[in-house]
This record gives sequence, structure tokens and C-alpha cells, in this order.
Amino acid sequence: MAKGKKIREKGKIKLSQYFKEIDGDSQVSIVVEKGVRVAFPKRLQGKTGKIIGTRGKFKLVELNDGNKTKTFIINPVHLRVL
Repeated sequence: MAKGKKIREKGKIKLSQYFKEIDGDSQVSIVVEKGVRVAFPKRLQGKTGKIIGTRGKFKLVELNDGNKTKTFIINPVHLRVL
């Protein structure tokens, strides 16, 4: 995983990324936005899961990690709806 952004991706993150609305029971993929601090493991990059709730502005994402189902609290900036 690269440490920073590529030269064409640098710059300010759009406000729409911070305030995007994601409905409950949506399938999402986890794509790390390198301009925002990440507080979840790197092994989740590229995985897909299901939104099961919210905690403040963060989303609760349920996904399979190994052979167990786990719940992660992730900023919506790092989520893309499928």
C-alpha cells in the first residue's frame, strides 16, 4: 500500500465526500482515502460489507474477516456504495 497520494490525486477532499448519505442495509466497499487518517486495519482495503447502523457520523460496517463476521466503525469518506 502506498504511503501517499499520486500527484494527480493530491489536493483538498471534496465536502460531498464528508457529508455523503449512505442508506442502511447498503453494500459498500472499503477504499482508503489517504488524505484522512485511517483507524482500521490495512487488510480491509478492497473488502465489501454491509452497513448495519451509525455512530455519530461514522458507519458500522459488518464484513467477514477470515472466517468470522466482524463489525468495524468506519468514516464514510472511506466507503463507496456498490
